Amino acid sequence: MATPSSPPKPTIRKATLLYFVFVMYSYTTGGPFGLEEQVSNSGPGMTLLYHLLIPFFWCIPISLVAAELTTAMPVQGGFYRWVRAAFGDFWGFLAGWWNWTASFLLGSAYAVLFADYLGFYFPQLTGRNHYLVAAALIAAITYINVRGIQMVGHISTLLEIFVLVPIAVMTVMGLAQWKHNPFVPVVPPHKPFFQVFGVGLALGVWLYSGYEQLSTVAEEVDNPRRTFPRALAFVVPLSITTYFLPTFASLASLDNWQQWHGDYFSVAAKLIGGPLLGAWVALAAMVTNAALLNSTVLATTRMPFALAEDKFLPRFLTRVHPRFGTPAVSIVVSGAIYAAFAMFTLTQLIAVYAWLRVATSVMTVLSAWKLRQHKPEMPRAFVIPGGRKGLLYAVAAPVLLGILATAGSVADSVQRGDRLVLLSAPAAILLGPLAFAVSQWWRSHSSA
Repeated sequence: MATPSSPPKPTIRKATLLYFVFVMYSYTTGGPFGLEEQVSNSGPGMTLLYHLLIPFFWCIPISLVAAELTTAMPVQGGFYRWVRAAFGDFWGFLAGWWNWTASFLLGSAYAVLFADYLGFYFPQLTGRNHYLVAAALIAAITYINVRGIQMVGHISTLLEIFVLVPIAVMTVMGLAQWKHNPFVPVVPPHKPFFQVFGVGLALGVWLYSGYEQLSTVAEEVDNPRRTFPRALAFVVPLSITTYFLPTFASLASLDNWQQWHGDYFSVAAKLIGGPLLGAWVALAAMVTNAALLNSTVLATTRMPFALAEDKFLPRFLTRVHPRFGTPAVSIVVSGAIYAAFAMFTLTQLIAVYAWLRVATSVMTVLSAWKLRQHKPEMPRAFVIPGGRKGLLYAVAAPVLLGILATAGSVADSVQRGDRLVLLSAPAAILLGPLAFAVSQWWRSHSSA
């Protein structure tokens, strides 16, 4: 008698290099938007220096670590599983948990910002209507992600091309109207040191974060051992250029650094190229938030799937779509949480996200050091260049900068009396060990 065969596993539609580059770029950067407050708080000169220097201490070393470990362990869950292999269940769980809970804030913030920018064209978009727009965007992006990384890649490519074209036009026109030294003043006069240094550094770390995050979808990328390092080689310089050149060109043309707040790039574009270019850049800013949300859902929703596979979270989160092979339940659950958080104004809580991001990135780079010591036999198609000195640079630079950025954020919050950040950020970190304890209790009772 023939035994019944199990249903065939769905075929995952994998992303090729071109589309993966745009997915990674849309997650890590998306466009120059978001740095405007850095100019008025830290000064034009300091802002430009940040975008020339921070990458060498943050995203470049983290990218080197991500490239080496992705070629060694190209698995779903990425950096969470690297940390777990290096330091065990507790620290691995924390890396995954911190990343997933941080995405609640980040994903909903992008949806809220999308609705905010849409309000530029429809001023009546407030209250319930504002929330409904944000929730509708989350629902649409959730559907796209259920369809798989190929569709996410196609959408990301189209959105980012739409964003980069007006930014390139504004940059060229701004450079053609160069009248001022964009580095002057270096810092705002008569401002406390940590208000100049700490806030700008914390924002810079946030802007240049996420280059290890797409390791979570390694099994959905075509030939990840080759594709991931090559994608990083394209994305890192593109990100630096995206932040530096439009800022440099706008400051050189306008010399009005004190006015840089919120969505100032659209104002700068209007002053440089007229109302049409201003409206185009404002639309690009709105589209950027859709692209950022699209790639954020892709990168972060594989984390509960991986944690559930390892029995840290309920097993139902591992269910995949029968046709597309994507972790559909994890995607839908995460999307529902994003929609719930989109009811609130979240911009102040970016500082809380920064704490979680720094903690996760520090654990990731430390795992590279640990795995070199304890598992030197692992096949590594890409190895951080420079031997032990290169590895020390790739690990120590982001650890030291992460500590400095966190200290600057704390000092600034103390100075401004911002109790929300001072209480919420440590609480968000400490929630990780508590969640691990609950997970262990649940595992022991469910297996009994």
